[in-house]
Amino acid sequence: MNFFAEAFAWIFDPAHFAMVNGIWPRTVDHLFYTAVTMLIAMVIAIPLGLLIGHTGRGRNLVIVTTSAARALPTLGFLLFIILFSGLGLWPFVIVMVVLAVPPLLAGVYSGLEGVDRQTIDAARAVGMSEWQIIGRVEIPLALPLILGGIRSSVLQVIATATIAGYVGLTGLGRFLIEGLALRDYTLAIVGAILVAVLALAVDGLLALIQRLVVPRGVSRGMARTISTRSRRPTRLPAMTVAPIKEG
Repeated sequence: MNFFAEAFAWIFDPAHFAMVNGIWPRTVDHLFYTAVTMLIAMVIAIPLGLLIGHTGRGRNLVIVTTSAARALPTLGFLLFIILFSGLGLWPFVIVMVVLAVPPLLAGVYSGLEGVDRQTIDAARAVGMSEWQIIGRVEIPLALPLILGGIRSSVLQVIATATIAGYVGLTGLGRFLIEGLALRDYTLAIVGAILVAVLALAVDGLLALIQRLVVPRGVSRGMARTISTRSRRPTRLPAMTVAPIKEG
């Protein structure tokens, strides 16, 4: 418990905020790595997810690929990339993008798949083009799951960006890495606490944005649709029982 008390005392010491390697500069760096990663991941995952969710093509291939990407050991993959490209920002960003794409992609195409097919058929019946259906019908109705995928992806990136210190970068993970290297467990706990607080703060901000952006009717309708599908009984084939012959 002394380590935790010392860690909180270290965090609330004003001298540790604005110095060169203090809390604020490393927090800004951590957010910068997260923003760059998420921007690239969204450029890749959102159009692909919209295509898969709208057409239903390539879904199985994407599921297999994203599952394999999630199974990759992050630090081992980072070291593998470094062997070919060297230290720096972009090897780290590549690894983070590979980590960020699967939950984001899953949120997008799952959201579009959750839209009622009758609604889409009605949109086609009134003369909407496929692009209009995606932009005016499917995306607004799928927005809760899309934003949920973004939140999940951002949290994973923030938590995993602590390994930036292994490639010569900064960020809040430097406190953790330096603390373990120097056997300064107070500093290591400081890094863990700061990363957790940053993740909770960003998730709370994204949750507020989601609540403001998504209309209540859309959110309730999507939840009702998912609940109805999950409770739908599975129809089993009828079983024929042969009569028992006597004697």
